[in-house]
Amino acid sequence: MSAGQGLLKENFKISLDSIRSNLLRSILTILIIAIGIMALVGILTAIDAIKNSISSEFMRMGANTFTIESRGMRVHIGGNRYRAKNHANIRFRDAQRFKKEFDFPAISSVSIFATSVATVKYESEKTDPNVNVRGIDENFLQTGGYELKNGRNFTETEIQNSRNLVIIGSEISSKLFGKNIDPLNKIISIGGKRYKIIGLVKSKGSSMGFNEDRSCMLPVTNVRQYFSRPNMSFKINVMPLNAQLLDIATGEAEGLFRIIRRLDVSDETDFNISKSDNLAQMLLENIKFVTVAATIIGVITLFGAAIGLMNIMLVSVSERTREIGTRKAIGAKSSIIKQQFLFEAIVIGQLGGVLGIILGIIMGNLVSLSIGSPFIVPWVWIIGGVLLCLFVSLASGLLPAVKASKLDPITALRYE
Repeated sequence: MSAGQGLLKENFKISLDSIRSNLLRSILTILIIAIGIMALVGILTAIDAIKNSISSEFMRMGANTFTIESRGMRVHIGGNRYRAKNHANIRFRDAQRFKKEFDFPAISSVSIFATSVATVKYESEKTDPNVNVRGIDENFLQTGGYELKNGRNFTETEIQNSRNLVIIGSEISSKLFGKNIDPLNKIISIGGKRYKIIGLVKSKGSSMGFNEDRSCMLPVTNVRQYFSRPNMSFKINVMPLNAQLLDIATGEAEGLFRIIRRLDVSDETDFNISKSDNLAQMLLENIKFVTVAATIIGVITLFGAAIGLMNIMLVSVSERTREIGTRKAIGAKSSIIKQQFLFEAIVIGQLGGVLGIILGIIMGNLVSLSIGSPFIVPWVWIIGGVLLCLFVSLASGLLPAVKASKLDPITALRYE
């Protein structure tokens, strides 16, 4: 081992001894730094989990689909309002005509939301009045990203004949039939009408306040007949067979539906066409503000930790003035003294950083697990946290280290 390496090792050992001799003060500083890093890494890890959850939810809905609906729907997210004009509703015959005439390699479906306060009954069992009922056609399960766990889909004939059939969600099945009874072919009551269960949808969980597992799907014609209300507006889902043709399909669909709506060339489009990832992008765009706020909170906390660390190092210089004088009197150079104090600051900063990163990952992944996202190891934030702590340590320790290195050995030896 060279003399330089031996001196470096000795300096590092002296730094650790100094930290141990002021253990309480060092622990408090480490905790302050750890809290700052925990706030930064924890919140940003949670945000990454939320982003992953949003993206996966919309991928499950079908990343290559788009929806045609009335522009009367208001979407207000953050400070932005998207197409809030109130235009004519989409009539059933217009939706059916589009489905028939859309000559493009794509699958189209027509659906309508009936109610969100239905009560479903089976013999003596019944649900709370919070069941979502939707009218669908034979293509909706595919365009909506649903999968059947048991049973079958509606046929085109059953849709045309408005049959009293239903496909139910997993939560409805558990509530009414438990684990031991097969719900298929059982008769349930919805809104005073009796329906035969022909299918059970795989669990999709809850997303953005809508529980897909607590829903019943009826033939769209049946909902039109038995859940009729003024100004019913139907929704059209379109899924191109080739995802790369999504933009082309969107343009073709808009052109055809403008013809169906009898709009002139100069008329403004009076309906919404939204791709399945548009809402996800809007949500992710607004999450950026939360990310910025979290970063600011973490930086402010770290700034406070930096001041605390600098204060501890300055106090340490004052307390060890005679020690510094003795070392300089026996030949220690100013650079060696400066190196020792910088080592102390770096060790305290990195210990705080490691503790903060571990706590931040735990806190962030508690949020991740609560929303059903997989465990996340935020490597970018881990590396960023280590570098940030190194910067804080150097910035906090530099001034005390320079002050210590410039002490006059004679003055320092006489210091009381």
